[in-house]
Amino acid sequence: MVLAADHAVRQLVSSVELGVVDVVPAARTLLVTTQSPEQVAPLTSRLEEVLSGVAGGEPGPAEGEVDVPVVYDGPDLAEVAAATGLTEAEVVAAHTGTPWRVAFGGFAPGFAYLVGGDDRLEVPRRATPRTSVPAGSVGLAGEFSGIYPRSSPGGWQLVGHTDLVLFDVDRDPPALLRPGWTVRFRAVG
Repeated sequence: MVLAADHAVRQLVSSVELGVVDVVPAARTLLVTTQSPEQVAPLTSRLEEVLSGVAGGEPGPAEGEVDVPVVYDGPDLAEVAAATGLTEAEVVAAHTGTPWRVAFGGFAPGFAYLVGGDDRLEVPRRATPRTSVPAGSVGLAGEFSGIYPRSSPGGWQLVGHTDLVLFDVDRDPPALLRPGWTVRFRAVG
C-alpha cells in the first residue's frame, strides 16, 4: 500500500506545483513536506483525492533496478532453512527467484527495506541482536530483506553478503537503493 501511495503522490507532485519539498515513505505511512504551512491545506485535499483510489493498489512501475551479487554464506542460513522448512539451497533459490522492491529507507543511511519476496522467507528477527554486523551483510526479518550498508549492530537473520557499496557520500544520490526500485539478488561464488 505505501509503495502504491508513494508512486501516486510522486506522480501528482511531478505534474502540479504544490510546494512539495520531499516525499518519504515508511513501513505504513508517507511523510510529505511542503515549503510553507500555507500549502498544507490545498495539498491535503489533492492528496485525499489521489490516495482514495490507492488502497490495495499496485506499486507502479519500478523506477530503476539494481542487481545485487550475493555470496550465500551467512551465519544464519542454516537457521533460516530450518525455520522455513526449506533446504539452504531452496532458501537461496527463493531469495534470488523473486524480484524485491525497495519500500523505504531507514535505520542507517543507505539501508533499504525490501518487500515483495517469497513469503516462505518470512522469519523473525534474532532473539538476541548481534553487536556488530559486517557491512554488506544480506539479511531477512519478518516480511523484509535488507543489506547492511556499514558495520552496525543488528538483529536480522544473515543469509549472505555482497561487496556492493550501498551508501557513498561522493555518489549522487548517495544511496544506491531508493524507494520504488527493484532489487534482484544473484547468487555468486
